Amino acid sequence: MSAATEAAPGAVASQAEERRALGVTSGAHALHDGYTDLIYVMLPLWQAEFGIGYAALGLLRTCYSGAMASLQIPSALLSERLGLPLVLAVGTALSGIGYLVAGESIGFWTLVAALLIGGIGSSTQHPLASALVARAFAGPRSMKALGTYNFAGDIGKMTVPAAASLMLVLLPWQPVLSIMGLVGIATAVAIYWLAPRLPVEVHAKESVEKKAAAGTSGHASRFGFSVLLSIGMVDSATRMGFLIFLPFILISKGASLPTVGLALTLVFAGGAVGKLVCAFIGARIGVIATVCLTEGLTTAGILALLPLPLEAALIVLPVIGIMLNGTSSALYGSVPELVEPARRTRMFGIFYTGTIGSGAISPALYGLVGDSVGVPAALMVVAGMCLLTLPLALVLRPMLPAAAR
Repeated sequence: MSAATEAAPGAVASQAEERRALGVTSGAHALHDGYTDLIYVMLPLWQAEFGIGYAALGLLRTCYSGAMASLQIPSALLSERLGLPLVLAVGTALSGIGYLVAGESIGFWTLVAALLIGGIGSSTQHPLASALVARAFAGPRSMKALGTYNFAGDIGKMTVPAAASLMLVLLPWQPVLSIMGLVGIATAVAIYWLAPRLPVEVHAKESVEKKAAAGTSGHASRFGFSVLLSIGMVDSATRMGFLIFLPFILISKGASLPTVGLALTLVFAGGAVGKLVCAFIGARIGVIATVCLTEGLTTAGILALLPLPLEAALIVLPVIGIMLNGTSSALYGSVPELVEPARRTRMFGIFYTGTIGSGAISPALYGLVGDSVGVPAALMVVAGMCLLTLPLALVLRPMLPAAAR
């Protein structure tokens, strides 16, 4: 589909275009997030194949996630020149090629190169797919659509590694990765042909009118985006900090390793539900109320977990997971409310870079706290830091359009 067939500036996306946008972006999110977590399945096999240590295994994971996190802003800027569907499709193809190369790896450094290629490709997904959803949907419907898109990533995290694990029962790891790579290339072709060509002007008039009605100036919106990003970074750091200490808290309560695995599954399952449900809650009660609700309950849940016996803790974990991950959907859905339509793609790039970067750095920082004061006290620090989102949310409130507050 050529640029000549794109919708005219100022047009509103049709229902068919909305469905295509949500379907394409949800599929892309599921595949890319699945690719990211597939690495965890492969690490033991690569260790046995190439005789590498844990530091080298960590380097492999960092190659993928580091390339993905650091190149999101350049990917967003590139899409402004070449078009969002093309860059998203090429990025998905690159991720597939990365896994194809990994499937042909004959040594450690070939594997490093393959994961760098894959990470470069995956850097396109979050900012571009989010921007495409924001172009197709407006107002509260945008938040619901972004929540659905967000939920699809968690589905990919569960299904792609599971599919690879099943194939590994029958095949060596090399052909399994090659198959996964081919799936990525096929998905890239589908993305290019199915993604609607929506101009950035879609809903621009409505956005301007909402800002004018809310009395929100461009300067206030820019400051509001910075506050929103700060909330997202604290939320991401809380999530990562909680997850690194959770296994040790459970083991201290007498949990076995299989029980710890079950506990993490309960948190992740709750998180997947939370991403979808909290987007709809946010569209109904507003962003600020949703953030205060989810972050307040996250803090209460973490603190309640400490004295509970193991059985009760397992019951509470899915609820903590819902709140722990649910905030993110409300936050992502608020980006279009604070950013001019022409700048949304790059600002989504900045937002995802900040939140993913915070999630990458925070485990090391919280680990230092754990070494100093012990795991229970460190988890209390995590809960306390989570409360920083509440005053930030109150600062953000007057900068959002009235309908989104």
